[in-house]
Amino acid sequence: MIQVENLSKRFADVLAVNDISFQVEKGMIWGFLGPNGAGKTTTMRILTGYLPPNEGQARINGIDVSSDLAAIKRMVGYLPEVVPVYSELTVKEYLRFVAELYGIERKKRRVAIDRVVERTNLHEVYGRLIKNISRGYRQRLGIAQAIIHEPEVLILDEPTIGLDPAQIIEIREMIRSFKESATVILSSHILAEITQVCDGAVIIKEGRLKATLTRDEWGKNLEISAAVPIEETVCHSLEESFPAVHEARAEDRVLKLEFKETLSDFNPIIKHLVEKDVKIREIKAGLEALYMKVILAEEGRAS
Repeated sequence: MIQVENLSKRFADVLAVNDISFQVEKGMIWGFLGPNGAGKTTTMRILTGYLPPNEGQARINGIDVSSDLAAIKRMVGYLPEVVPVYSELTVKEYLRFVAELYGIERKKRRVAIDRVVERTNLHEVYGRLIKNISRGYRQRLGIAQAIIHEPEVLILDEPTIGLDPAQIIEIREMIRSFKESATVILSSHILAEITQVCDGAVIIKEGRLKATLTRDEWGKNLEISAAVPIEETVCHSLEESFPAVHEARAEDRVLKLEFKETLSDFNPIIKHLVEKDVKIREIKAGLEALYMKVILAEEGRAS
C-alpha cells in the first residue's frame, strides 16, 4: 500500500530526510517515532504530495506521489500538526467547504458531512463558530476534514498533542477504528501513543531510519509505576480478570505484567487499575526500552 524507497529531502544545507526506506501494508496502523526534528513531519508531507523529495520515491497503491498529485489527494487524508481550520466559520460551514474542495458531488455532501460528524462525535458543536470550540473539538474537526472523502490512506501528525488525558483516550480509540477502512500512518514522539494504537513503528533520528519494529516485538510486556506501593491483591485481580495476563507481579511501586500473547489494547487493564484505586504515575510498554536502545545507540553500541 505505502512504499518508501531511498527517500531524501534537503532544505538548503539541511538534510531533513536521509535515504530512508520502509513499507506499510494495507489495513495497518504504523507509527513514526523519533525526537523533535527527526524528520517525521517532512516525510509525511512528502507522502501527501505537499513536498517533493530530492531523491528516492514514495508510492501509494503503486502511484508515485510526485507524478500524480490529483490521484494522491483522492486517496490520502491528512491531519497536520496544526489543524487547518477557519475560525470565523461554523463547524458545519467548514465541513461543507472541505467537501467542496475534495470534489464531493453536491447531492452526496450532506451524507458525507453527517457521516464524519457521527464518526468524530461533533454533534454538540455542529452549529458553533470554530473559534468558540475547545482544543479537543478542533482536533476532532481536523480528523473529520481528513476523512470526509473516505481516503484509503490516513496520515496523522501528532493527533493528540495538547489534549487532556480523557480526550487522548477518545482520539486513540477513534484512530483504531479507522483501521477498518484505511491504512494509517501516525506520527508521534510519545511512546504511549504508538504502543496503544499501532501495529508497528518506524524509528527515525536526524533524518535517518534507525529501526523498524512490529507489535510482536513490544506487545507482550507492560510496566506501570504507581504513587504508592502496589498490593498483591491487585496482581491477583489482574490474573483473574484478564486471561491474556501470564504473570502480574508487584515490586514495591512498580507493577510488571507479562502477557501470553501480543496485546493490542492496554486500555481495559488501565481502567481496571484505576477502579482498584491504583494511582498510576507512568506506563512503560516494551517499546520504550527498545526505543531508548535505538535512540541512544552510538555507532551500534547503546550508551
